[in-house]
Amino acid sequence: GVSHVLTLVLQELSLLCKRDVNGVGMLYDLLRSRWLQALLKIYDCLQHYLGKRPAPVTLQARALSREVVELLREAPPSGEIKELRRLLRSPHFKASPALLSAHDTVAQKDFEPTLPPLPDNIPENEEAMRIVCLVKNNQPLGATIKRHEVTGDITVARVIHGGLADRSGLLYAGDKLVEVNGVPVEGLEPEQVINIL
Repeated sequence: GVSHVLTLVLQELSLLCKRDVNGVGMLYDLLRSRWLQALLKIYDCLQHYLGKRPAPVTLQARALSREVVELLREAPPSGEIKELRRLLRSPHFKASPALLSAHDTVAQKDFEPTLPPLPDNIPENEEAMRIVCLVKNNQPLGATIKRHEVTGDITVARVIHGGLADRSGLLYAGDKLVEVNGVPVEGLEPEQVINIL
């Protein structure tokens, strides 16, 4: 892993430090820093997880849990059934429907945003129109808008490098905004559109 490679590099740098090679001491201290080593360990763990790609045993854990509880009510009593019922009634498990629901959502990959349906009144002479879905999560959009001097259209003036819009690759300078969050922007002032964005 990367953390193992870092250990080998540090061993080599320690030899150069003894020879007093210019700048090696600063590089050695940087690579030896705890925050960098922690990041590399996290990276190794994520890479290991991606390599395993575990698959869910079931896509309906919550429904299966309810079904098991119902079956246990009708089953003849035994030591094992009593123990399982006790476990299912424990405070930890009673608080877990939200956890099971989250498990099912991830297992079914039902967590990605869905695009709204295409509007029926798209003009036939429009050169190109696309519906863009950006999930901001309290991040700034990373784009500025302006009103076109001649047509009055609201357009993207600039896409800020490294921002959400730039990383998505979905917005470009010069794009005309037709609708934002289901609200038509024709006739609105740029400040009003910014509030919707």
